[in-house]
Amino acid sequence: MNIPRPPYRKLRGYAFDPAFSQQADTADFNEIVYKIPWENLSAKPGNKADAGSAQGPGPVGEYIEVVDFDPTTKQFYQPVDLNDPYLLAQDGLPPSESNPQFHQQMVYAVAMTTIRNFERALGRKVIWAPRRKNGLQDMEYVQRLRIYPHALRAANAYYSPVKKALLFGYFSAMPADNSLQMPGSLVFTCLSHDIIAHETTHAILDGMHRQYNLPTNPDVLAFHEAFADIVALFQHFSFPEVLKKQLADTKGDLAAQNSLGKLAQQFGMAVGNYGSLRDAIGYTDEAGVWHPKKPEVDEYRTIMEPHARGSILVAAIFEAFINIYKKQVADLLRIATNGTGILPQGELHPDLVNRLAAEAAKIANQVLQMCIRALDYCPPVDITFGDFLRAIITADIDLVADDNRNYRLFFIDAFRRRGIYPDGIKNLSVDSLRHSFRPFTDDTLPGLLKILADFLREFRADLMYETDRKEIYLRTKGYMGKSYDKKDERHKNQLPLHERLGIKFEGSSAFEKLTGLIFNNGWENLGIRTSTVYGTRQPSFYVQNLRLISRIGPDGNQINQIIFSIIQRSGVLLDSDGNFNGTYKRTDEGTTPENGFELYGGCTLIFDLDTLQLKYVISKPLLDMELLERGDRKIDRKRVESQHQFKADASLNMTNGFFGDTIDLLSEPFAFLHQH
Repeated sequence: MNIPRPPYRKLRGYAFDPAFSQQADTADFNEIVYKIPWENLSAKPGNKADAGSAQGPGPVGEYIEVVDFDPTTKQFYQPVDLNDPYLLAQDGLPPSESNPQFHQQMVYAVAMTTIRNFERALGRKVIWAPRRKNGLQDMEYVQRLRIYPHALRAANAYYSPVKKALLFGYFSAMPADNSLQMPGSLVFTCLSHDIIAHETTHAILDGMHRQYNLPTNPDVLAFHEAFADIVALFQHFSFPEVLKKQLADTKGDLAAQNSLGKLAQQFGMAVGNYGSLRDAIGYTDEAGVWHPKKPEVDEYRTIMEPHARGSILVAAIFEAFINIYKKQVADLLRIATNGTGILPQGELHPDLVNRLAAEAAKIANQVLQMCIRALDYCPPVDITFGDFLRAIITADIDLVADDNRNYRLFFIDAFRRRGIYPDGIKNLSVDSLRHSFRPFTDDTLPGLLKILADFLREFRADLMYETDRKEIYLRTKGYMGKSYDKKDERHKNQLPLHERLGIKFEGSSAFEKLTGLIFNNGWENLGIRTSTVYGTRQPSFYVQNLRLISRIGPDGNQINQIIFSIIQRSGVLLDSDGNFNGTYKRTDEGTTPENGFELYGGCTLIFDLDTLQLKYVISKPLLDMELLERGDRKIDRKRVESQHQFKADASLNMTNGFFGDTIDLLSEPFAFLHQH
């Protein structure tokens, strides 16, 4: 009998973390069932679950593999077999703090839920950041992200860009109040939905924007932390029973104190905090009293610690969501109160709770997708919160032409109330915030863009229907750079994108004005290394990503695009006062003068897949664009001096007071950020 494969695998887990199951008022909704798209899994070395499955410690699937080795006890825990018929019959193992096999099940379920949310929003497969072998030119495909549920005996959990792994710690609780938690009890970070989703998001974001690990302004590392919190926070709203309980308890007011806005509550209590580790909408004082947060314009100018600064962005996104929700349910509350807007005493009617929950879940999902989609509309380097706001607005306009519910205005207002303003705009309107491509009058530009369009047309035809992640990566890598297969008949007269840009665009003033990067003669005098390809000298740069995407909006409209990013570095010099003082010739990758550092510039170009017309150019230029318009090619002094000032301040304010001495900041930035 040929039985079709089920669409989902159901697995039990915690909606929050084990602490909620130990409290009478939250225990009844903390245990939920995750619905994971069905995939072939293996659970034990050498044991194939069914045809086509991977082998190895379990669970092992297409995207992740759980390896449960505990270096403290020096033992491997028995892997859980999620294909066991008894486990399939009962939706996996029951939640348990003491069962390592459930810990494996929990990290798998939450990580796959997070991956699914990204793929739905991005319109393409999630691919992990490649493993660097011999510099930028030799990158190795990473099939699976490894997850270690018991990787360290410490109050920490982090994504390792070097290991391409998530490492979760466990530790003994030291609560500030013994009535909140038993002192000395073991706390496992791998049992927190928020921590798992947070770390998985770090890994996905690293695969999309690898330069976002490089702190070039106060917002960069804060953005990584904030975005990971945003994903964890809004995934709470996909849990129907949790949502209904909180709406019933708060009489429909999600802005009131509730569990949905809390992140990693058990972890926060165990390390001596009151309430959750980070709370998006309020805080609990030492007396246990909760207070709502109010926007403070000065915070964005004064707070620099990444988690605290990131919470400003989280609060802005959450406020936008709350205000959208309030507007959308206003009619329901008017009906329920006969127009008074004042709910009667007692419990809400279950039908009203169900309607409020459905509306809140739909809006939360839309807000989450808006935030994830925006990642493709961000510059590839030096991101700021203002850049992210512009990306949200632009991406949403592309997919949702008619914003009849004013989602975009609610986002703008929440950022304005916190003093977050993008650079380079005239006012804080939707039209001003939307990125636009301004064609130049240079007659050579249309011909250059046609060169790109012809190349992208071939890329589109080759990758449009490919679904295998490894094949997508390998073919895309070939189109991007030197591994382009010129033996293939389709490619015999073609250059890969990197060489095409370097050879065809070298000497183009129009392309410099378009991107803010350096392609014209004299690049060595502007601190750019020389690269030689096919015997041709060209300025050094690299293509970071090349993506083929297809997205469907809430009204069923579809957009198809091709996106790629170019990154370039300039060696810049400073005088004794830290002011820009020219450039140095970058001939040796390992040699930097004492008074010099590398300034990164980058540009994201977005093409319409159907017409192959350039739609957006989103740039962090190396060149001073105002001077370039007047024919003067100089490095952007403001970017040089602002980055230098940030590096100097970060060295004083963060390294001594926040970072430890046991982990290399450059190789393991998230281990630093997540230490406690």
